[in-house]
Amino acid sequence: MNQTLTFAESLGCSRELLEAMRSGDLKAERLVSAVSTLIATENGARGFFVTYLTDDVYGMADRVTPEIVEALKNSPELVSDLLVKNIAMSTAMELTHLRNNDEDMAGGSRRVQARTMNLISLLKLEEINDKLQQLRQTLKDDGGIYQDFLERWGYDEEQKAVIATKIDPLINNL
Repeated sequence: MNQTLTFAESLGCSRELLEAMRSGDLKAERLVSAVSTLIATENGARGFFVTYLTDDVYGMADRVTPEIVEALKNSPELVSDLLVKNIAMSTAMELTHLRNNDEDMAGGSRRVQARTMNLISLLKLEEINDKLQQLRQTLKDDGGIYQDFLERWGYDEEQKAVIATKIDPLINNL
């Protein structure tokens, strides 16, 4: 896999990877290598998480394998940042969907949130704890490392408060 993989290409590669995982076509060491290579770049990691965490066909994220955990630990900074952002985004989107009376979409957001929280607890990376604390500080101070991220998505005060309630129990419990 080359370093110029686009986000769209990474989505396709991730779908193929999930299919290979589901069918058992990948041996453990090849799975670790394939996932590690994919998540080594931002586009690859974003594509992997979008596919892995939202997939309802195979549900691989509901049965996280030791190989996935091992592979994700190979890119701790990138993985940590994306998982922390995933918690924030899925939490905020759940509230948005509930406001729009769309329980199905809210359920999808809750599923992504639960899968992300499970990955966080399985990875037990110090980098995740650090980034959760940085997000919490940004929410508290209304400024900080994650301020651009929060502003880009236009999260309101209620969404920010709900995000804080989801990340607080995770901080220092890794």
